[in-house]
Amino acid sequence: MTGLLPALSGCNVIYGLGMLEMGITFDLAQLVLDNEVAGLIKRTVNGIEVNDETLSLDTIKEIGPFKDYLAHETTFKNMRLTTSPKLMDRKMRPRWEKAGSKDAYERACDEVKHILETYTPPQLSDEVLKKIRDIIKGAEAELGIRE
Repeated sequence: MTGLLPALSGCNVIYGLGMLEMGITFDLAQLVLDNEVAGLIKRTVNGIEVNDETLSLDTIKEIGPFKDYLAHETTFKNMRLTTSPKLMDRKMRPRWEKAGSKDAYERACDEVKHILETYTPPQLSDEVLKKIRDIIKGAEAELGIRE
């Protein structure tokens, strides 16, 4: 809610992801959780596409009123179009317990471990690296840090 209302009013900066205790503490798992919430906020701000396919009017006509839409193939096909959170578990309690009862924070910790073990940063071109070095040398010279 803290991020949603400013985003809906047009703010395009989300501050404080991963921060706890008024910014005194930083938590990578909290960053991963906050990133998921930021994605949901972005999805909300972008809105929901409304067209013949997303309205599924043909399906509504086919099934008719007061019937089961949840089991229809169109529902399964479209249900992940709006949101598909990775860390928030939507399972019913018995299924969640059978799967190990991990809460969102525990799943976020697992995701942090996965990221740290598998992430490979993109390689910068030699041209970009030279530009960065030149900027650093210029700043050091201006501040009298090095030669």
